[in-house]
Amino acid sequence: MRKASCDHSHHHHEINKGAWSKQEDQKLLDYIRKHGEGGWRDLPKAAGLLRCSKSCRLRWMNHLKQTAKRGNFGDDEEDLIIKLHALLGDRWSLIAGRLPGRTDEEVKNYWNSHIKKKLLDMGIDPNNHRLSCTHNTAAQTSGGKSRVTSPEKQRVESDGEVSDAGSSNVR
Repeated sequence: MRKASCDHSHHHHEINKGAWSKQEDQKLLDYIRKHGEGGWRDLPKAAGLLRCSKSCRLRWMNHLKQTAKRGNFGDDEEDLIIKLHALLGDRWSLIAGRLPGRTDEEVKNYWNSHIKKKLLDMGIDPNNHRLSCTHNTAAQTSGGKSRVTSPEKQRVESDGEVSDAGSSNVR
């Protein structure tokens, strides 16, 4: 059985944890520019970093990689996440693969911190994307003003068809 990527009980040096320094970022960037992306298991030692391989991979994927998209999710991205989640479930890497520049971790965190709550407020179960019968509507819970936009009212049924969450064809 192989050891976890961050199990460094066999190392004599202390592994850095927490915030990355500019020098560490530069070492990681220089190494990846020269050797390419991947080989994460051997990268920390080869690049002269006192970090675990997982930390190096996440730092690259989420912060340093030029194609990484930063900032707020757009309405189109949010709508696509909802539709793909209905079809794929919690398969975040597959969902992120359809959102250029977004990582699986970023998509998962956005789902759990924003979209799930929004669906619940609309009376939609975030697990099966079906209307919940025992729920106040968004208009009732926000004092008569709906907090959601029309693309967010769409949901994907199990067969992949898009229908309006308020329509009468909900099963």
